[in-house]
Amino acid sequence: MVKFVETKTLKEKVDVSTIGFGTHFTDYMFEMTYDEGQGWHDAQIVPYEEIKVSPANATLHYGQAIFEGMKAFRQGKDVVIFRTKDHLNRLNNSARILDIPPIDVDLVYDALHQLITIEKDWVPNKKGQSLYIRPFIFADDPFLGVSVSKRYKFYIILSPVAAYYAHGFAPVKIMVEDTYVRATKGGLGEAKTPANYAASLHAGLEAHKNGYDQVLWLDGVHRKYIGEVGSMNILFKIDGKIVTPALDGTILNGITRRTVLAVAKEWGMEVEERPITIDELVEDYENGKLEEVFGSGTAAVISPVGVLGYKDKVMTINDGKIGPFAQKMFNYITGLQSGEEKDIHGFIDKVTTVD
Repeated sequence: MVKFVETKTLKEKVDVSTIGFGTHFTDYMFEMTYDEGQGWHDAQIVPYEEIKVSPANATLHYGQAIFEGMKAFRQGKDVVIFRTKDHLNRLNNSARILDIPPIDVDLVYDALHQLITIEKDWVPNKKGQSLYIRPFIFADDPFLGVSVSKRYKFYIILSPVAAYYAHGFAPVKIMVEDTYVRATKGGLGEAKTPANYAASLHAGLEAHKNGYDQVLWLDGVHRKYIGEVGSMNILFKIDGKIVTPALDGTILNGITRRTVLAVAKEWGMEVEERPITIDELVEDYENGKLEEVFGSGTAAVISPVGVLGYKDKVMTINDGKIGPFAQKMFNYITGLQSGEEKDIHGFIDKVTTVD
């Protein structure tokens, strides 16, 4: 059972179109504690407030933490979430990799529904806007020894967010990164953990200095196999096929990636998940076979790539315009989320109704 601790002091709702991503938060959050020998306990919804931790907190020193990201949408008077349990199951996969105790998915699923129901008035009602959902777990031992923690905290916080493409759906410029690496096999690449994002920051800054929006990662050993793009999965349309790097332990098993691949197959397209080298990609570009490049992820859904820069070579994809497949997929997935497309897959999880 989830305890509810009510507050009488509620925040003023914001104009979502005027705020940045992750800057404002709702009135309540979910929290739960894990202690060795007791398991997860004290599940409760409480007023949003600062978290107090010891200066010796294990996560601050050794980084044993994981998180997820998903979104709630308005469909008329209904509030829905996109692929809730897929996200929660992926959180448990990240927990497995970092030796964090797994959550009870059904318990957290019900708690999240309860939290969203309480906060339903925070879910924006304009297309493209959403209520971003951030579950996260961190080690809470006040201990400087390097070891797996015996105590953890789990939270879910909520943040209303504007449409990702506030100024229109447009292609981005991507630099192929062949110096810095994001992940290697046997590491944390497939976990959604802060370390992966910290590892990406410096290369992102270097890309910006060179006039690019983000980086396309290569593998950490050979510097030739394609990984992720920024913090998204990468997909290519090559000679009529949808091709994406295979999940090899260095790549996050993206929920949007799964959606794109499943829907593409339903549309009768050939889909390949396999190793892809940067040399192969350059050759396909030169032969006119590289038709589209795009990223996929929760925040942007689909992010088309107009330019790929590798060493001294600048490759303009589809004349720098959004490809027809990327546009169609973006329209379809956002249509599922807004209710304009019929959900035949069971992706949409109805939570509550707004009066």
